[in-house]
Amino acid sequence: MIAQDEGSGKTYTLIGGDGKSYQSTVKGQLGGYRKDKIYGRLDCPNALKWLAKGHYAKQRVFFADEAVAKAAGYRRCARCMPVEYARWKSTAEVSR
Repeated sequence: MIAQDEGSGKTYTLIGGDGKSYQSTVKGQLGGYRKDKIYGRLDCPNALKWLAKGHYAKQRVFFADEAVAKAAGYRRCARCMPVEYARWKSTAEVSR
């Protein structure tokens, strides 16, 4: 279940499957790094470390869910999604 900020008038900028941004009243479930086209959990230790150092914020993007992140051409984060990343990596190696 995705929480909404109903009645607050708050909107969030998310990235759609086409890679373009749009406004939503629903907060994104996943965060990403535009430059390397990586997505992961909002509490990813690696992303939080770089944000705390003052980096990364300008390249930060958000997605409604994993299907949208994949459709936009992003891959999973190896740090906060290691099992999923390993699965992706093994299938990517096979398809080469």
